[in-house]
Amino acid sequence: MKILSVTSVPRLRWSSPKALTLRPPLASVIGLIIGLMLFGLGEAILVAAGVGVSPWTVFAQGVTNVTGRSLGFAAFVISVFVLLLWIPLRQTPGIGTVLNAVIIALMLEYVLPFLPTFETYAANALLAIVGVLVTGLGGAIYLVANLGPGPRDGLMTGLQTVTGKPIALVRTGLELSVVMIGWLLGGTLGLGTVFYAFGIGPALAIGMLLLQPRALQAGGPTSD
Repeated sequence: MKILSVTSVPRLRWSSPKALTLRPPLASVIGLIIGLMLFGLGEAILVAAGVGVSPWTVFAQGVTNVTGRSLGFAAFVISVFVLLLWIPLRQTPGIGTVLNAVIIALMLEYVLPFLPTFETYAANALLAIVGVLVTGLGGAIYLVANLGPGPRDGLMTGLQTVTGKPIALVRTGLELSVVMIGWLLGGTLGLGTVFYAFGIGPALAIGMLLLQPRALQAGGPTSD
């Protein structure tokens, strides 16, 4: 399968030479913003579908059940813990690491109210699938910009570098592990959760495959 052939984040001509930089190329910043907006839109579509939240939100719900703290606080603590895992994985933060949280939050805040929902469960389930695909495409674009991944995507690229496994398998394994822990802690599952857990890895790989021809022209894919 082609999606299993993606074992690194491709670099394009508009990719930043390095993630941690005070003067990133304008094209990289534009790619970063477009990718994060699509990523946030996909997340908002999944929420609007109303058939299940993402695995990391299930995890946050589980932490909330155990600690009694708010969902927002649980999500913040999880993000900090994930960032600490970057240290042994030698991941490099950048402006994308910060803008990840800001832009996605803005998309959820201001776009979600305008998204459609449907009366039938089947139609909303299809909407959730669209949300996962859009999230994967956005994730691929902003990772290719190489200006620093978000906490969870940095964990994914770090694990991929260490294991050498395809990105689709690494991300799917990560999402399944997180959702299992969240469920055991009392988080709530839904069909959208299943779509996201099994679909976000392949969706990211598909997005990178769509970019791959240009990456090959630019000198071939390299690791993030």
